[in-house]
Amino acid sequence: MRPIATGDAGRPASRRERLRAELENDVLAAARQLIAMQGIEALSLSAVAREVGVTPPALYRYFEGKPGLTFAVYEAVTRDFVATVAKATGAMDREDLGGQLYAATRAVLKWSVTNPGEFDLLMGAGYARLVAAGHHVDQVLIRELGGLFGQTFAQLWRRGILTYPSEQELEPHLWSQVAAYGRLMGHDYPPGVAMVMIACWRQIYGLLCMAVYGHLASSFDDYLPLFENMMDNLLNLCGVPRRC
Repeated sequence: MRPIATGDAGRPASRRERLRAELENDVLAAARQLIAMQGIEALSLSAVAREVGVTPPALYRYFEGKPGLTFAVYEAVTRDFVATVAKATGAMDREDLGGQLYAATRAVLKWSVTNPGEFDLLMGAGYARLVAAGHHVDQVLIRELGGLFGQTFAQLWRRGILTYPSEQELEPHLWSQVAAYGRLMGHDYPPGVAMVMIACWRQIYGLLCMAVYGHLASSFDDYLPLFENMMDNLLNLCGVPRRC
């Protein structure tokens, strides 16, 4: 659910529409603060209603219950998350494709560790609850974050840098799955390119979970050396070794 800035057909928003947009902004900010401070389990219509000074039924009208509110928060968090990663990518030289991939992935790690509650919503237990409520939320993150990384992978493919599997090298059902994954990102590269992307992501996601949830923290109290090692391997896989 996006805040209303203008009325229908681009006319100036009415006072009622402006108040609704303000309420939606306040609700999303309060919900995100609850998640950041207390975790996804703290998110409820009553808790958010208390924070913004309205009744739970008033919020229900706007967000259709807790699942609708959670999905609206998910979309808002995803937009901010992807904007953070895009900023890191955009700061790199356009010709340094390896640098772009490194910067983007480093930004993903930093954001995830800094925002564990929101990470939980996008990729952890909160995500599982949204799926259980019937929202196909993975398509949002695939389209937004995958589409962002996909721009660099498209350049690797067009320049003939990337080595990727052909249809004959993958099991048919897996090929159909990675083809569907590639279509969601909206790029025109072959499904084999999407397979390289998902092969990278399954390693990145594993490290993110280790860092955010403290898995193996007794040995890996600092995940950055492991991250650097992983990125060297992934960039070699993509044909763009990191510049010294």
